[in-house]
Amino acid sequence: MVQLRTKQLRRKIRELDEHILEDYKKIRTEEKVKRDYAKYEKNFMKRIKTGVKNLQPLINKATKNFSVYKGKGGKPKLSLNKRLRMILVKTLVDKSNRNMAYLTEVFSMMKGVDISYKTVERFYSNQEINLALHNLFILLLKKKNVNNIDGSGDATGYSLIISKHYATEAQKLKEKVKEQTSKKKIFVFKFAILDLKTRLYVCYGTSLISEKKAFEKAIKMLKDLKIKINTLRLDKYYSFPSYTKIFPKATIYIIPRKNSKLGHGITWLRTMKKFIQDTTNYLREYYKRENSENSFGCDKKMFGWKIQQKREDRIDTAAFIRTIWHNLIWLHKD
Repeated sequence: MVQLRTKQLRRKIRELDEHILEDYKKIRTEEKVKRDYAKYEKNFMKRIKTGVKNLQPLINKATKNFSVYKGKGGKPKLSLNKRLRMILVKTLVDKSNRNMAYLTEVFSMMKGVDISYKTVERFYSNQEINLALHNLFILLLKKKNVNNIDGSGDATGYSLIISKHYATEAQKLKEKVKEQTSKKKIFVFKFAILDLKTRLYVCYGTSLISEKKAFEKAIKMLKDLKIKINTLRLDKYYSFPSYTKIFPKATIYIIPRKNSKLGHGITWLRTMKKFIQDTTNYLREYYKRENSENSFGCDKKMFGWKIQQKREDRIDTAAFIRTIWHNLIWLHKD
């Protein structure tokens, strides 16, 4: 058995920066096929229609035999089924210019609903609705038989004010954009793990503090759902041995930092061994992480890059609904 040394790892990282990445990018460019936009739009329309078609039956299941102790107070004007339907449809049509062409069926679901905007806003902090959303999320994973995955993890940010755009700020601030220390929060961080086979998100987390906090919430959700990770790709922000230890039975693909070294446990050693000994194939697997970046990009194209809610619990619900709609739309396979 060949014994690896830290100097071998450092040498490989230098080679990566100096020429391997450039060579690999050329291979990637040759492998990529130019997108057929007519086909893309056709498949997008099919996914939207499939999502809308499946929405009401799934809502019925998510709210079936549902009971929450409310204590004193008036009864809601609308049933839980209708409230859940309303908050989901609102998210889909809020950014409507592109979506309206595909949504003629969805408006029939709103027949007989007459309530104020403030009532709808309160839905975002309603316990019943949040529990029903969680049920709906689990039903979507079960519908696609998602229980063990080859995954990709990434984070993004949604703006809470109109004057700040997350992607623009990320380019300017680099790693500094991943945390917020001021009292006034301008972004909400969202981390999600994507199943590469089905393109469904299997867990998510949000935070007004940092990307790390969002990651921790997502991992807690992943453990609660008992979904097994076979392989996982994470960006350089997670290039530390402590993150590989979270997934001891999985194969992890990350790009190590310049000062990385060995001697941090078997999972980290196994990861670095793959990186050193089979770099090209390692990079090929690592860059499947682009699926997460593309998914976030499509989500923002669908639902916008801003979240309008101001309270933290309502911000989290708004982000969760976008996660659910992403999964609904990917029920249809191209």
